[in-house]
Amino acid sequence: MLKIRLRRMGARHSPFYRVVVSDSRNVPTASAVEELGHYNPTANPAQVTLDAERVGYWLAQGAQMSPTVKKLMGQARKSA
Repeated sequence: MLKIRLRRMGARHSPFYRVVVSDSRNVPTASAVEELGHYNPTANPAQVTLDAERVGYWLAQGAQMSPTVKKLMGQARKSA
């Protein structure tokens, strides 16, 4: 099953996340099918960038969003 979830990047104590589509059986740091955006929680205010068209495509293909990505998607819609 494909999942739309976060992959942690960045240095220690300064996290940066990429929103990726990957197989749920793999660890989040494994290779991803596609990168859909990024999330920077250390910026003030936090920056969320998502390609809504591609997210919609992957949801139509049967991918599931993680709870955190669902919340971020709502934030991205409000700010857009």
